[in-house]
Amino acid sequence: MRTAADMAGYDVAMADEDTPLARAAESTLLARGQAGSRPPVERPRGTRVVVIANQKGGVGKTTSSVNLAASLAQLGQRVLVIDLDPQGNASTALNVDHRRGTPSTYDMLVDGVPLEEVVTQSPEHDLLWVCPATIDLAGAEIELVSVVARESRLRKAIQAHPWVGGAEAGENRYDYVIVDCPPSLGLLTLNALVAGEEMLIPIQAEYYALEGLGQLLETVELVRANLNQHLRISAILITMYDARTRLSSGVADEVRAHFGDQVLGTTIPRSVRVSEAPSYAQTVMTYDPASPGALSYLEAAREFAFRGVER
Repeated sequence: MRTAADMAGYDVAMADEDTPLARAAESTLLARGQAGSRPPVERPRGTRVVVIANQKGGVGKTTSSVNLAASLAQLGQRVLVIDLDPQGNASTALNVDHRRGTPSTYDMLVDGVPLEEVVTQSPEHDLLWVCPATIDLAGAEIELVSVVARESRLRKAIQAHPWVGGAEAGENRYDYVIVDCPPSLGLLTLNALVAGEEMLIPIQAEYYALEGLGQLLETVELVRANLNQHLRISAILITMYDARTRLSSGVADEVRAHFGDQVLGTTIPRSVRVSEAPSYAQTVMTYDPASPGALSYLEAAREFAFRGVER
């Protein structure tokens, strides 16, 4: 058995940077350094209002909303995230205050406060803004019952923002407005569907996630027929994909067979780093930019952005 004295006698030094742990750390640091200087993608001609919704809970709506938003910001896009979930998880992940009393989505929907007065910039990225949600939003559906045109409050607020629109909104306009919906098909989600032009549906790679999809699509068709004829499903994102299981590949194949080109080619793998990031008030894009989850969200955002430019 070799002792420490024996090892010290060798002429060849053991380089610390050659260990697996050192290489992993170097890779992470390199990814962190490159995160703020990724090659930008072409900006859309006008603001794209994207609704991320699925009434099934736990499929990755909020996770996808914040990580796609952060990815788009890293790709040079100006992004506004509207947190429409009373739990305020998107606000937590983007590190903005959402305690009761904070100007929020509730004030905009119920009291008619202009959107620009409740928006705050996220520390996550210079090109990322957030309209936070507080627990007060839980009572908004009841308070809006007697309001005229209650289902179009969000649309009016978004359209009235000076940074929303086409060339007339100037260079400071938002390229994307991403609306994170609660896990229900209530009045809050209805407001989002009426306000949006595009819909992105995250689908967990498990059988239960397919069961409620039919009801969601029926709701989308009703909204399109009666309230917002411009709404379309522009992308479907498969989340929590585990390549080791037949179930995940089977669900992915079934979704692609039904929806075809609407399904993004990039899938989001199951990743502990993605789940850990919100506990540090970060997205995975800054928490661990070299992780498979971060790289997958970045590629999904790039694919989604290119689709918008091509249409």
